[in-house]
Amino acid sequence: MSDQNVRQVPEQRTQVPTPFRCLTGAIMSGGLGFASYSLMMAIATTFANKPIHSDNPMVVNLSSAVRTLVVGVIALGTGIFGVVAIGLLALAVQLLMQQLTKQKS
Repeated sequence: MSDQNVRQVPEQRTQVPTPFRCLTGAIMSGGLGFASYSLMMAIATTFANKPIHSDNPMVVNLSSAVRTLVVGVIALGTGIFGVVAIGLLALAVQLLMQQLTKQKS
C-alpha cells in the first residue's frame, strides 16, 4: 500500500471538565428531573382519578399493566436525571477541591 491511501485522522480536542460546566449540567439535569417528576405525578393523578370501567378481567389486567409501565418509565427517567445531577454536583466539588489543593502546593 502506498502512503497516499492512508488517511490522516484529525486530532480530536478533548474537553476538560470545569466546575462551571459541571454545575451548569447539574442545573440542567436537575431541571429536567423536576419536570419529569411533575409530569409523572400529573399522569399518576390522572390515572388514579379515572378508574377502569370494564367487566372483562383481561381488559382490567392489561390496562393496569400499561398504566404501571407508563408511570414506571417516567419514574426511571426521573431517577436517572436525579442521579446525573447529583453526580455532576459531586464532580464539581471534586474539581474545586483539586484546584484549591493544587494552588496551595
